[in-house]
Amino acid sequence: MIIFPAIDIKDGNCVRLFRGDFNTVEKVASDYLETAKGFEDAGAEWIHMVDLDGAKEGRPVNTKIYTDVAEKTNLKVELGGGIRNIETIEEYLNMGISRVILGSVALKNPKLVSDAVEKFGSEKIAVGIDAVNKMVAAEGWLEATDVNYIDLANQMINVGVKYFIFTDISKDGTLSGVNAEQLEELNNAVGDRAFITASGGVHTMDDIIICKEMGLYAAICGKSIYKGTLSLREAIEYANVE
Repeated sequence: MIIFPAIDIKDGNCVRLFRGDFNTVEKVASDYLETAKGFEDAGAEWIHMVDLDGAKEGRPVNTKIYTDVAEKTNLKVELGGGIRNIETIEEYLNMGISRVILGSVALKNPKLVSDAVEKFGSEKIAVGIDAVNKMVAAEGWLEATDVNYIDLANQMINVGVKYFIFTDISKDGTLSGVNAEQLEELNNAVGDRAFITASGGVHTMDDIIICKEMGLYAAICGKSIYKGTLSLREAIEYANVE
């Protein structure tokens, strides 16, 4: 299983939010590059990055930060936030980003997702499914929908998507544990056809153990690393054990 340490960027700063609320911004690190290098030193091979400004504005905002990490570390960068068209996807991939995450656009323009998978390959494209009470939220989590999270996953699988990041927004940034029940429902529904990453609520090694025992592809760890409730090195070592 892969462990993705996370850096969310707002106004050029490394931050975390509480349940996706932009009014709860908390700066968690002073330097994004030093933070990323620290993750690499702990054994990480990937990093999960989110352009929060981009998610809100619907366009790339903090591009240099992500390309810096891709160029100046050996980490593979998975990036989401504000990616709304094929040109942006291509630009990011050409700049060394390893995988882009499509969120709101998967709901609003599924053909773009289909075109992206066809053009760049399923390895390069992930769909972020962010939900509250099993219903998908969009536009930086500011917009509620009536789309069930498993229904969206199945729709995306039908257009060639293989990588999904499931976030229970009510858990995100809370250190209250992953939503094992909904992750298991999703995994049972699509796990044999897709790679699922757990996001939101990771607190301690118990959450990493839950995700690995479930057979998930990966888990994203953000606030738990910054607050010291989870050792990134220990999580990676456990995840790598066959």
